Amino acid sequence: MHSLDPLATSALISDTYRRYLRSLLPLREPRLAEALAHAIDTSPLLTKGPLLEATPAYAPGATLNELIGEGVLHPAFRQLTGSALPGDRPLYRHQEQALRKAVAGRNLVVATGTGSGKTESFLLPILNTLAAEHAHGTIGPGIRALLLYPMNALANDQMKRLRRLLAAAPHITFGRYTGDTKDDPRRAADTFEQLNPGEPRLPNELLSRREMRATPPHILLTNYAMLEYLLLRPLDMNLFEGGHAGGWRFIVVDEAHVYDGARGAELAMLLRRLKDRVGQGRDIQAIATSATVGAEENPAAVTAFAQALFDVPFHWDADDLAAQDLVTATRVGTPDGPHWGPLPPTEYLRLATAADPGPEIVTAARMHGLATTTPAAALAAEAGTAALRRALAEGPRPVRDIAHTVFPGDPVGPAAVTALIQLASQTTDTDGAPVLSARYHFFARATEGAFTCLDPAG
Repeated sequence: MHSLDPLATSALISDTYRRYLRSLLPLREPRLAEALAHAIDTSPLLTKGPLLEATPAYAPGATLNELIGEGVLHPAFRQLTGSALPGDRPLYRHQEQALRKAVAGRNLVVATGTGSGKTESFLLPILNTLAAEHAHGTIGPGIRALLLYPMNALANDQMKRLRRLLAAAPHITFGRYTGDTKDDPRRAADTFEQLNPGEPRLPNELLSRREMRATPPHILLTNYAMLEYLLLRPLDMNLFEGGHAGGWRFIVVDEAHVYDGARGAELAMLLRRLKDRVGQGRDIQAIATSATVGAEENPAAVTAFAQALFDVPFHWDADDLAAQDLVTATRVGTPDGPHWGPLPPTEYLRLATAADPGPEIVTAARMHGLATTTPAAALAAEAGTAALRRALAEGPRPVRDIAHTVFPGDPVGPAAVTALIQLASQTTDTDGAPVLSARYHFFARATEGAFTCLDPAG
């Protein structure tokens, strides 16, 4: 198995960055030049890392097929399942919880961290509503869900996902209306081809402002600055009023935690104006995604923030799961023992480069008295893996600090840590979950100049 070497890569980035800084600040005086070069080479403030952070697997939940069979999802939702949305693949437990709450009509905050599938938590209920409308023959043009993003880049990423999910669902339309959206359909199509070479345009993706004004898409993506313009301009009135404006069901604010202070107050007033335009006589569900910061420590504060932002009820009752409008993630637990080994640090280095280390791991575990038949179970019970897992439980730490904890005094400790991470992340159980999932971080600090004191005494 081969992968990127985090130690070598971090060293390369650090060295290259420091060489770049030296080239920006050429000095003619030899002593000053030498002192500056030394300061750049030795400063701990310019770069930091690699740091290692454990990312335990999320607890699994029900499959989409099971939720359809249970009646949580409409039977017509089955038409949306396929390679992009497998019906037999388990959702994460928090995705299932969010889906059940949203289908029940509750307002919701999903605070589950990066890479946890927050998007599916709000997108699946929206698609379920649209699938049901299509089955009932009531899915005419008009916005059903507004997805509000703090940055266009996030909206662009979501568009790519929607193309994959809705390629086989031409009856569900979607579009992105931002400052980059062209007014003329032909110019919009040309821009799409330039940005997505070789990718066919879907008939249900509306590319231009003119198209979206004429037949508003079911799912509209924009940012809060553009929403302000849309609410003001007579040209865009058809999005909010008239024959196509009677189907609004969802308002989703992605990364809601970035709207603090004055920006949060502006968005709160903007959402109130929006609801005054489109919410007369109907309930519009509010869904927010958020960072995990503070969600578990003070859930009531998170739901109170959401309530102030949307001006709709968000509930939190610690004693009643059904009355909790905040969904957080549940991680898979780790095995407690018994453990075998540990293997020598050099053995991790060798196994990490082996084509198929699984049989060797199982054999080594059996030689130590552990009865197991799978590489994942054997490696999870290995003492070195358990020690690494405990070290990572303290939070993100520099690789060299972790090596000092797990392999004290061993010169190959840092390399053994990265080898063990590679081995554990690529060894998976029958459900495809790795023995130990982790990610590396490396930070480089920008600098706008250099300052020094010529006299050490001040």
